[in-house]
Amino acid sequence: MTKGILGRKLGMTQVFTENGNLIPVTVVEAAPNVVLQKKTAETDGYEAVQLGFDNLKENRANKPQKGHATKANTAPKRFIRELRGTSELEVGQEVNVSIFAEGEAVDVTGISKGKGFQGVIKRHGQSRGPMSHGSRYHRRPGSMGPVAPNRVFKGKKLAGQMGGEQITVQNLEIVKVDVERNLLLIKGNVPGPKRALVTVKSSVKSK
Repeated sequence: MTKGILGRKLGMTQVFTENGNLIPVTVVEAAPNVVLQKKTAETDGYEAVQLGFDNLKENRANKPQKGHATKANTAPKRFIRELRGTSELEVGQEVNVSIFAEGEAVDVTGISKGKGFQGVIKRHGQSRGPMSHGSRYHRRPGSMGPVAPNRVFKGKKLAGQMGGEQITVQNLEIVKVDVERNLLLIKGNVPGPKRALVTVKSSVKSK
């Protein structure tokens, strides 16, 4: 069954357990999501639930967006994402943080921070040469490959654009669920800058 919610990453903080251990947590604000559409194998070829998050101003929504939201008796949404798999949810139903419990394992998906054009050391974790004066080899990418093909093979790790990609961090533990304030406290770090959209789903690889 599909179980997930859309939210905003507010930032990081830390909480203490009863025995005094300190746990770093990411705070995700997940205001109630609305089910905008339900896709089935018969009509769409696959099963999924479409969730909407964060109301859009009336004057910023176009006619198709308003019509799509009206079917679910809700306001147009800024963010719309699909969760694949079967679900017992119906169109117009609200989803809040109470679907998760403390100690549960989740996968969190978001767009990583963009870092611009970076070299191979930062982008791929390669080693540098000696930084002494006579070295003549410091932070370059190294060999371009064998001589015979007369070209550089695809996939060669070179300098380039880093970050700004969709990333999923798996098997993160939910430390606390605050239903009153619509907050999830998730152990560790999740992708993206503050105020970024994240998708929290039940883990696919949890033990």
